[in-house]
Amino acid sequence: MSNFIPGQRWVNYAELQLGLGTVLSVELRTVTLVFMATGETRTYSIQTAPLTRVIFAPGDTTRSHEGWSLKIERVDEQDGLLTYVGSSEDPRNTELPEGQLDSHLQLNRPAERLFTGQVDHDRWFELRYQTLQHINRLAHSDLRGLTGGRTALIPHQLYIAHEVANRYAPRVLLADEVGLGKTIEAGMILHQQLLTERARRILIVVPESLLHQWLVEMLRRFNLAFSIFDEARCQGITESSGQENPFHAEQQVLCTLEFLGQHPDRHQQAVAGDWDLLVVDEAHHLQWSPEQASPEYQLIEALAQQTRGVLLLTATPEQLGKESHFARLRLLDPDRFHNFDAFIAEEKSYEPVAAAVEALLDERVLNESDSKHLRTLLDVQEDHLLLDTVQDPDADSRQQTAARTQLVELLLDRHGTGRVLFRNTRSAIKGFPERQLHSYPLPVPDAYANILRDLPDATTTDPLLLLCPELLYQAAPDTAGTHWTQLDPRVDWLTEQLRTLRPHKVLVITASAETAMDLAEWMHSKKG
Repeated sequence: MSNFIPGQRWVNYAELQLGLGTVLSVELRTVTLVFMATGETRTYSIQTAPLTRVIFAPGDTTRSHEGWSLKIERVDEQDGLLTYVGSSEDPRNTELPEGQLDSHLQLNRPAERLFTGQVDHDRWFELRYQTLQHINRLAHSDLRGLTGGRTALIPHQLYIAHEVANRYAPRVLLADEVGLGKTIEAGMILHQQLLTERARRILIVVPESLLHQWLVEMLRRFNLAFSIFDEARCQGITESSGQENPFHAEQQVLCTLEFLGQHPDRHQQAVAGDWDLLVVDEAHHLQWSPEQASPEYQLIEALAQQTRGVLLLTATPEQLGKESHFARLRLLDPDRFHNFDAFIAEEKSYEPVAAAVEALLDERVLNESDSKHLRTLLDVQEDHLLLDTVQDPDADSRQQTAARTQLVELLLDRHGTGRVLFRNTRSAIKGFPERQLHSYPLPVPDAYANILRDLPDATTTDPLLLLCPELLYQAAPDTAGTHWTQLDPRVDWLTEQLRTLRPHKVLVITASAETAMDLAEWMHSKKG
């Protein structure tokens, strides 16, 4: 505990702008100081006061409140108060009591604080040291940038995000099934790339229907603020700042594929945007064939050629056939996937490689066929030694595990799509609740039955028409007086179910977008 005496000069090292303070009074547990430089009076707890005694040493030069300076030659102390003795320009000014020191002195430079004894307590140094140590541990953590988001850390999402985010300029296809979290994986990758400064400029291109969903998800879950770019925004930036390329005005941009397609000049400006990372959602809509590529595909191809990192997202990588799948791989690595016919020929050899990799991952004994096939694929002597280690029954278990891991990595890198494609399916991911079907038979309205009966027999077997009789009803003549929502029993059934399940969230899926909009309008107008 420090001994405070009225008249002593102290400084608040937490608020150096207060200048020098003078002790006014000392109580049992508190001390009161006045800071003349600011006209403030402060009372502190003696045990925790952020105060340091101001003591100048011989050789220092200080200043009085009258403005004259004194070069200190010695320091005298009497009853706990200091008097500085030295020389000044005026021979009459050779002594300066500490009470007459200039209150506006600010000892905020390191050298000044050190030479005047303004040294923090060791506990503050220890706190700063431990803080820096903790920051250093976080910087070297494998999870840096992958945690902190408002999302649960599901293992398969965390694995993909960690695998992709730790690459420099990753170019991958995220192809998890619907509902497994491709958007979350992409957000974790973006967050990590930005935090580690591997990427600074990011462009996200999505269909128009997903624009605001991406904006909200990135901000709400990862605190990533993206700027939506459309024609009005680009014109506003050009008029206000005079920039020729409005895409240079923001670091994180979100726009629609339709916007780039409708404005070729904006697409060229986006291509010249010098992006570090390009993200494209619903990539299966980009159509390509060896003879011709769609305009949308050409737009993204031009961006991908000028961008170091590319993330393509799709839940259906082969929905439109192998050509469509090859087209997306071609966007990611045009040198590796340069010819569709060569890709098809190479794909035929993937099955035995996949069987061998599965055996290695399951730690099963390789059969003669798998072993022979692997030896034909391994063209380096060191790789053959790894296979020998795996098959050696006398080898150490740790050596075998390491050899299996290295062999799997070699096969992934050299055969198939390697580390370009990441896909998880619900059948492979554990923990999802099993879906259950509950059927509710309802009577067919007479109006629907009459329309279906009047259709040709070949047409009534069309599943789409049977699933959407409301569309047939609206298209039929003489039905303009009654809207389908007023006669369809499914509407009343849905209303009752929603009332029963309140306040739980309910996802309603329809076979037609028009049906979904009619239901939403009817619910809003009739039921609020």
